[in-house]
Amino acid sequence: MIVNMTSILQSLSKTVHLSLAIAIILFIGLYIGNGGFDFDILFWSWLLRYVHVTVSIMWIGLLWYFNFVQIPNMAKIPDEQKPAIGKVIAPAALFWFRWAALFTIISGLLLAYFNGYVHQAMTLGIGSGGGKNTAIGIGMWLGLIMAFNVWFVIWPNQKRALGMVECEPEVKAKSAKTAMLFSRTNTLLSLPMLLTMVAAQNLY
Repeated sequence: MIVNMTSILQSLSKTVHLSLAIAIILFIGLYIGNGGFDFDILFWSWLLRYVHVTVSIMWIGLLWYFNFVQIPNMAKIPDEQKPAIGKVIAPAALFWFRWAALFTIISGLLLAYFNGYVHQAMTLGIGSGGGKNTAIGIGMWLGLIMAFNVWFVIWPNQKRALGMVECEPEVKAKSAKTAMLFSRTNTLLSLPMLLTMVAAQNLY
C-alpha cells in the first residue's frame, strides 16, 4: 500500500486523478446520504462554484508565488542559474497562471448568470438595492481588470522578457519591468477582490 501511494505521489498526473476520484467518491457519499439531489439549477450553480473556486485558487496562488517568492528572490539567484527560472519554471507557471485566470472569469460569469444576478452585479447593484449585488459586482470588476492585465499586459511583456519573443535588450528590460508592475498591481487588487467576493457570500 505504501509502495503504491509512493508511486502515485511521484506522479503529478496520478496524484491529481486520485484527488479527483476521492472528490467524486465524497460527492456520491453526500448524494446518497442526503437522499439524492435534484440535478437542477441549484446543482449546476454549486458545480460552477466548485470549478470557480478551484481555478481561482490556482490563479491567485500563482500570482502570490510570483510576487512573494520568485520576483523578490531573483536578485539572490546566481546569474548562471537564472536561465533555469526564465526558460523552465516561469513559462510553465505562466501557462497555468493565464489559463486559470481565464477560467476563473468564465466560471464566475456563468455562476452569476445561473444565479440570476449577472446584470445586477455588473451594474454594481445600481437600481437593484445595492448590498450583495454591489459587493459581488466590485469583486467581479476587479477580477476582470486583473484578468485583462494577465492576458493583455503581463503575458505579452513576459514573452519578451523571457526571450520567447525576440526583441532589443532595452525593450526586453522595459517589458520585464512592465510585467512586474502589472503583476504587482494585480497583487494590490487581490485582497480587495477576495474581500468583496467573500463578503457577498457571507455578510448579506
